[in-house]
Amino acid sequence: MRLAFWRAGKDKAVIERAVSKPKTEPKAGPKEAEAASEVEATRVEAKPAPVAPKQAPVESGDIDLHALGAALARKRGWIIVPTVLALVASIAAVNLVTPRYKSEARILIDGRENVFLRPNSDRTEERQALDAEAVTSQVQLVLSRELAREIIKKNKLAERPEFDPVLQGVSPLKSLAALVGIGRDPFSMTPEERVLDAYYERLQAYAVDKSRVIVVEFQSADPDLAARVANSIADGYLVLQQDARQDQAKNASQWYASRIDELRRNVAEAEAKAEDFRSKSSLFVGTNNTTLSNQQMGEVNTQLNNARALKADAEAKARLIREMLQSGKPIEASEVLNSESIRGPSQQRVALRAQLAEQSSTLLGNHPRIKELKAQLADLDNQIRDEAAKIARSLENDARFASGRVQELSASLEQLKKQATSTNGQDVQLRALEREAKAQRDLLETYLAKYREANTRETIDTAPTDGRIISRAIVSNTPAYPKKLPIVLIATIATLLLSSGVVVTGELLRQTAPRAVAAVVPAPTPVRQERVVEPVVEPLVDPVMAEPAPLQPEITADADVSEFAEIEHLAERLRAAGAAAKKVTVLGTASGEAITLSTLTLARHLARDARVVVVDLAGASLTIAAVSVDTTAPGLAELMQGEASFAQVITRDKLSRLHLVMAGRPGFDRSLLQSPRVTLAVDALLRAYDHVLLDAGSASDLPAELLTAHARAVVVPDASMAQDARTLMCEQLRGVGFSEVTMLTRPVQPSNAPEAPRVVAA
Repeated sequence: MRLAFWRAGKDKAVIERAVSKPKTEPKAGPKEAEAASEVEATRVEAKPAPVAPKQAPVESGDIDLHALGAALARKRGWIIVPTVLALVASIAAVNLVTPRYKSEARILIDGRENVFLRPNSDRTEERQALDAEAVTSQVQLVLSRELAREIIKKNKLAERPEFDPVLQGVSPLKSLAALVGIGRDPFSMTPEERVLDAYYERLQAYAVDKSRVIVVEFQSADPDLAARVANSIADGYLVLQQDARQDQAKNASQWYASRIDELRRNVAEAEAKAEDFRSKSSLFVGTNNTTLSNQQMGEVNTQLNNARALKADAEAKARLIREMLQSGKPIEASEVLNSESIRGPSQQRVALRAQLAEQSSTLLGNHPRIKELKAQLADLDNQIRDEAAKIARSLENDARFASGRVQELSASLEQLKKQATSTNGQDVQLRALEREAKAQRDLLETYLAKYREANTRETIDTAPTDGRIISRAIVSNTPAYPKKLPIVLIATIATLLLSSGVVVTGELLRQTAPRAVAAVVPAPTPVRQERVVEPVVEPLVDPVMAEPAPLQPEITADADVSEFAEIEHLAERLRAAGAAAKKVTVLGTASGEAITLSTLTLARHLARDARVVVVDLAGASLTIAAVSVDTTAPGLAELMQGEASFAQVITRDKLSRLHLVMAGRPGFDRSLLQSPRVTLAVDALLRAYDHVLLDAGSASDLPAELLTAHARAVVVPDASMAQDARTLMCEQLRGVGFSEVTMLTRPVQPSNAPEAPRVVAA
């Protein structure tokens, strides 16, 4: 359908004159294809003009390496001169700086003591290896301020201008830098602070990775001083450890001495309490460390057992002798036979029996001699029996005496038991007091042993340390600072890269920045001229707000420049309007290519600082494709048919950040652009972009709602269009729904206009 202002009325002649042109151009003819090819050739293959050469834009949107190389070659002076200056300055600087010489000493942290100086209880134990944290702690000990003060005092560093800048005077430059906060003012620091700062600036101590070795490095302008200070630091570190060990031993001995005096008093008090309690409780100690009561009870018990044994033995012997006497058997008991009173009669009896036997061999039994011998033998037997009876009575008396002794001892034992039972509680208290006294005595002996060990270590001149020097510093004749060759190379290469980067960055910005360039095409004469015309800013003429200037009969190069100035002013107005100019419809009575070129020029101006997309609704796909990075990309027709997605139909402009959406591939059906889904696609683009420009061409067959809804109109008139026709067209466009209408003075000239210069917006 056609817009509402394409209707007949009383001013029909004026309107028809204003919009007289073909109604539809569904396909690009040979002439338009030639124009599109010429536009592409103009944008891609333009040669540098003699007056102001320009770099040809990149055809595919990538970085033009040839252009970058040409820029580097063209501006080689801006690269070579700073590089040479940096080379000369760095060489002069490294030769003016006072060189420093570095010497290093190495210390091994082994943590081993002399086994003969260890306590007796620790001599059989293995010392644990030091961990990484312990080695790092030793590094901090090397960097301690206490050691630093000793080294500074020993080597008289405070008297050297190298370590105290005040001695050699402070330059005005350093004073000025201190005033602005760069560095510290030496005069505001104490002499000790100045020397310490210089000392730590030249000292470096660190632990070698995966080892227990500490490296001590020191730098100085004097190589002898550097080696001497490094060795002094290593020696001072060992002395510091020895002093610490001796201080520990001294403190330990003093503490043990005070504790020993206290423990001695405690031991005396505990022993006195035990002895006093023992005397009060009559719990005296006898032999074998037992109390007297227990010892007496043991002795009584022993005597009782002995008495009982004597009683039993005497009773047994007496009973045996009486049994022999009663039975008439010979008395053969040892007590009887060994008795002195029986030994004589027994011998006589033996002699008489011998005589009786001898006489019996010659005399009969009734012989007086035989009878006499038998009478004597009987008398001896009676004597022996009487003596045996006496022995038996003696044994019975002994048994009765032993029985009395047993009774007496049993009574004494019972009495001692009762006494021991009454003293058990006191004995328990006594043992507790003795244990306390013994514990205090043992503790005193332990402290005395440790005191003797600590006192011995305190008096040893060389205390054991955790480290030992494995490498001493030597004098170095090679400066460690500054590294002349690396500094010169780094400064030169950095300056070369920085200056080259500045040139490359400027060239890249020049290539990618949107800009307007005027190129002159061949005139009818055989001479070809190309020049760049600077745009001249002219006030934008709105045909509704004010009367435009009368048209000139002839278009000049200055007129072409005013076209771009007009479009640039229009872009500024749309940019200032913000969301109110989010949708812009470009249409008019000029040729389709002129409307498309005007749309691209306006869009490129807006795309400098906003996200802008141009939607081709006029079907000028060849013109849009000529400036697109993808000439075969699908368009809205393929999107409506479902053959492509949004990501596929959106392409990019070769010369700017502008995005493009073509109507469709050559030969598409224009009826697809009247689908309601086109409106939905435009709404989706409005949500994603800051500005959406619709290239509507003559808008002869497009839905009015698609073009006018929440949109502004930019009219590109034909150059021959009368002023009254322009005014009437603006009024009719406002009437059909556009929020604001802007009438351009003239369109951007197409590439096939022989009477005017060809202008391409870049």
